[in-house]
Amino acid sequence: MHNEPEETCVPKGIVLKDTGFGYTLSVIGGKYKMVILYWLLENKVMRFNELKRSIGSISFKTLSVMLKEMEADGIVVRKEYPQIPPKVEYSLSDRGSSLLPILNMMCDWGEMNQNADEK
Repeated sequence: MHNEPEETCVPKGIVLKDTGFGYTLSVIGGKYKMVILYWLLENKVMRFNELKRSIGSISFKTLSVMLKEMEADGIVVRKEYPQIPPKVEYSLSDRGSSLLPILNMMCDWGEMNQNADEK
């Protein structure tokens, strides 16, 4: 039986960054963006310090940069309340929430393969 190679979203001869896959990686790639997505999906709305505590290992500056990048990409919504002390909340935009199926697939894959070495 001859198996045809599966078509991928990264055709041969195309630069990865110019593909849908490359674009998706640019938006959600990196050490912390998926973790930020996870916490915002779990909690709907979080303040900066809540996010920082939840993630744990992230520095103030890195979290700030990640949130600014995600806001610029239309994934995160930043809402600032004019009060003293200042209050800022972060949530996922509709575009950010549309990443839920990707996160669910990653979770499913992890559940199926987490203990693969033990088998």
